[in-house]
Amino acid sequence: MTLTYSKSTGMPSRTAKPATLGLFWFGVQVVWGALLGVSLQSRISEFAAGNAVAAYGPIAAAGAAVAAVTQIVVGVISDRRRVRGSRRLEFYLAGVAVACPALLWLYLAPSLGQLTAALIFVQIGMNIAIGPYQAVIPDFVPEAQLGNASSWMAGLQSAGNACGAIVAALIANSAIVAAAIIAALLATCAATASHVRSLALLNARLEPVRISRAFVDLFISRALVFLGFYTLLGYLFFYVRGSLGSGDTKMLTGLVILAVTASGTIGALAAAHPADRYDRRVVAASGGAGFVVALGALLLAHSLAAIVGSALAAGVAWGVFLSGDWALGCQLLPRFALATAMGIWNLALLLPQILAPLIATAVLAWMHDLQSPQAARIAFVIAAIEVLCGIAWIWRLPASLSSVEKAPSGNTP
Repeated sequence: MTLTYSKSTGMPSRTAKPATLGLFWFGVQVVWGALLGVSLQSRISEFAAGNAVAAYGPIAAAGAAVAAVTQIVVGVISDRRRVRGSRRLEFYLAGVAVACPALLWLYLAPSLGQLTAALIFVQIGMNIAIGPYQAVIPDFVPEAQLGNASSWMAGLQSAGNACGAIVAALIANSAIVAAAIIAALLATCAATASHVRSLALLNARLEPVRISRAFVDLFISRALVFLGFYTLLGYLFFYVRGSLGSGDTKMLTGLVILAVTASGTIGALAAAHPADRYDRRVVAASGGAGFVVALGALLLAHSLAAIVGSALAAGVAWGVFLSGDWALGCQLLPRFALATAMGIWNLALLLPQILAPLIATAVLAWMHDLQSPQAARIAFVIAAIEVLCGIAWIWRLPASLSSVEKAPSGNTP
């Protein structure tokens, strides 16, 4: 067994394994893949069949708002615990303990009001765990290996989304869906927590979060890209229903999400080497640009084969973007207040969850197309514009090469 030594304690520890560190991220994304892509829209449609598009926006926004506040508060507490030697495991366990019963409640809720309340508790529990967990790579992985580790996180994110979508789409019994995603969350949390217990922190001092220009630009670029992604994800169910008409909409939507997320794993793995060797802005921007092209093809698609083909291309591009995005975040965010910094940075993911349905709903209402069969396609045009703005903003960031390229030639041992 290979040992490394903590810079802060001098005590030996096992070498961090990015795949094992990322397992919990897989479980988290199983939950989101099932819930945000299929189950939430499907359950809202059960209670508001004639007004599901309009009802979805406020409910999704409320859940994401709670998630944003939770991550910031827990991130600050987590960083203070970390400087005292905590590996943040207590937050993983507490979050899962809240999220699991809330998930069961959500899938079995008998009314729209209870569904909304359950979603809020799911967001609280999940984000108690997610906020501190997002710092796991910089806590235990050296900077020179951030690209490889980030690609594992991106790949496992896509794989988890795919598995969650399959479960939600193919299993009709809500209780079984809830049990399956809860089991995935518990098992992956246990695996990652066990590995983290054997590792020593790379550093353990605490500094205030400094909001630099790079931090701001990274936040804005990420927020704009994810605004487009969540607009796409939120209206995909309604797009499939309008485009294909006949068939099981829930199952067909799950198939499309599976195509996006499964191929996203391929894109993430393909970006692993470039993210450690080249300018990470190029990696993220090329992935975002490819995603927009694939989204354009999706707008023109009218058959299941064409939709799935466009979704496969979108997924590969999205995986490339995620690898570059994770690597940029791990490199540019302040290393000694990471849970707090990543909680703030993750607002660039959570705010789009709030704003995406509200912006799309407002635009559709302004165009008098909220109840139109073309509403979802118009939302996809909005999504493409949002992603294009995000990848343009990436170029405001400083050139971001790995430490290998930045080291002076001939001066490294």
